[in-house]
Amino acid sequence: MESDRQFYMRRVTCERLAAARAVTAEARDRRMLLVKTYLEKLQAISA
Repeated sequence: MESDRQFYMRRVTCERLAAARAVTAEARDRRMLLVKTYLEKLQAISA
């Protein structure tokens, strides 16, 4: 079973890649917002 930390790290990586492939600025911004959210959750787990 995957830990929360592994899950959020995987999602951060996937969303960053998706942001790099995004066609529009709006799509890129949405993906980067998800990255920020996942990183905040990772910080909360580590604290």
